[in-house]
Amino acid sequence: MIAALYVEKNGAYFGLPNVDPWDETRDARKYDGPWPVVAHPPCERWGRFWHGSPRKPHQFKLGDDGGCFEAALYAVRRWGGVLEHPADSHAWRAFGLNRPARSQGWTKADQFGGMTCYVEQGHYGHQARKATWLYAIGTSLPELNWTQLPQRLDPKMVERHGYEYARRKGLVSMIGGKHKKAIRNATPIEFRDLLIGLAETANNTGSVNAEAILRQDRKSTRLNSSHEWISRMPSSA
Repeated sequence: MIAALYVEKNGAYFGLPNVDPWDETRDARKYDGPWPVVAHPPCERWGRFWHGSPRKPHQFKLGDDGGCFEAALYAVRRWGGVLEHPADSHAWRAFGLNRPARSQGWTKADQFGGMTCYVEQGHYGHQARKATWLYAIGTSLPELNWTQLPQRLDPKMVERHGYEYARRKGLVSMIGGKHKKAIRNATPIEFRDLLIGLAETANNTGSVNAEAILRQDRKSTRLNSSHEWISRMPSSA
């Protein structure tokens, strides 16, 4: 059994016999075991446009996610498992995690035994490349497809509007229409199963040192937080 944290209601992690899904209504910041974890904490305030739309910059503070990433990192370290975030997430630096290099496989993330890697979900069924960073601890480390995919553009859009326009818009924007956000955020079934399988190998102990270090902050800041979830809805459709 594993717990899937910060997932979309009735999305890819629902209806599976070996998964306990935590959507927004359950507030995954309060997860307290006992199962290993697959965590998809919201990324909106950690990504390239953490400050808001380029047209209206500086609307938000970097990392202001209501404590979701901190809670997800705590849960993965405490119970073992894997955490997923977009590549180049500012959360890695904020929480002292080493940035993984592209095409280099698993590398050391921290002093607690965590490992990190760069992988593209396009190898596992996503329509876009969807460059991703993983953080795993207490698990086996599978060999993934570490290669970088070529840029995916709509050839008709390139022909009609030129390369630069098509590059800025992206393939998902072209084919997704009003559902483009859901398509972009979705976790492909093959990649979901990979993450579940990885978490199932966890020894369910995580890092005792990490638990001791984070326990006080967890009690004093996260569980009593009045912040709302930052609604990216995680990458699990």
